[in-house]
Amino acid sequence: MKKIIPLIVSILILISGLASCHDVPEYKNDPYGNFDALVDIVGDRYCYFKEKNIDWHATAAEYRKRISPDTKELELFQIMSELLDELKDGHVNLSSRFSTSYYRKWWSDYPQNFNLRTLQQYYLDFDYMTVSGMNYKMLPDSIGYIYIPSFGNPISQTSLDYVFAVLYGVNKAKGMIIDLRNNGGGLLTNINTLVGRFIDKPLTGGYIRHKTGPAPDAFSEPYKFTFDPAPAGRIRYQGPIIVLTNRSCYSAANNFVAVMKSLPNVRICGARTGGGGGLPFTSELPNGWAIRFSASPITDPEDKETEFGIDPSPGYAVDCTEEELAAGKDAILDFALEAYRKALGEQ
Repeated sequence: MKKIIPLIVSILILISGLASCHDVPEYKNDPYGNFDALVDIVGDRYCYFKEKNIDWHATAAEYRKRISPDTKELELFQIMSELLDELKDGHVNLSSRFSTSYYRKWWSDYPQNFNLRTLQQYYLDFDYMTVSGMNYKMLPDSIGYIYIPSFGNPISQTSLDYVFAVLYGVNKAKGMIIDLRNNGGGLLTNINTLVGRFIDKPLTGGYIRHKTGPAPDAFSEPYKFTFDPAPAGRIRYQGPIIVLTNRSCYSAANNFVAVMKSLPNVRICGARTGGGGGLPFTSELPNGWAIRFSASPITDPEDKETEFGIDPSPGYAVDCTEEELAAGKDAILDFALEAYRKALGEQ
C-alpha cells in the first residue's frame, strides 16, 4: 500500500507524542485512579466525539458516581465497559486478565443478511477452491465468485494469481462477485493487494487525520494515501464487479468497500456496512488493563466519513429474511446474479 504503512506509523508516533504537549497527571492504582485514567486517555485521543454528539466528560461523570473506594475489579470493569459502550464503536475494547469488553450492537441490532451454510450448500454445492482464506468458484453464466470471510490473514499476490488465473485467465469471467459479508476486518494491507487487481493507474484510497490536541475537533490536515495497480505480469480485471455487503462488514472490510465504491465499474449490493472508519490506538491503565479505541479517522476517496458505514449503490439495497436463508435462498446473491444475467442478456 503506497506510503500508507509509514504514514500510519508516523501518525501513531504523533498520537503517542501527544502527551508531551501537556502535563500528564499521576493516577493511583485504585478504582478512582484507573477510572480517571481511562476517561482522560479516551477523552484526549478518541476521534469521533463530534460526529457522535457525545459530551464525554459529562457522560463519564455520571458513571463515576457508581464507584467507591471499595469497588471490586469485576464491578469496576463492568462500569468502565458500560461507559465505553456509550461510544457505540466496535473498535473500542477494554482488556483485563479476565475479560475483554466489546460493543456488539453495531451489528447485533441489524439483520444478518447471510448464512454460510446456505451459501456453501445451495450456491457453491460444497465444491469450491480455497487459498489464503478466500473461497472462489466459477458460477453459471461465466460469473466469477470470491468469498472473503476475513482480512485477518495476509492475502498474497501469489494467492491472487491463482484466483484470477482460474476465474479470468482460464474461464474468462464476464462479471465478478466479491462477497464480503461477515468480514469483520483485519489487515489494511490486504486492501491494496486486492484493489491493485482492479485498477490500471494509482488510485486515491482516502485520507487519514491525527489528533493534535485534546479538543474534540483538534485534528491535523488530511494525509492522502494511494493504491497502486498490481505489478506488471499480474492478472488484472476491470470488467463489471458487484461487492456483496451486510452490517457485519467492519473496519478494513468497510474501508475496502469505500474504495471499491469509487470505481465506475463497481456496484455495492446488499445492506449498509457496519462502519469502523477509525485507526485504533492502544494505551494502558495503572492496573495493567489495556484500552483500545479509534484515534485517527480514515475517510473515503472523496474525503467523506466512513465511521457509520457505506450504503449500497443506488438500486442495489437488498435484505434477506431468515426464512429465505433457511430455505436455501440468498436474496442478496440472487440479486447480483440476476443483475448480471440481465446485463449479459442485453449485450
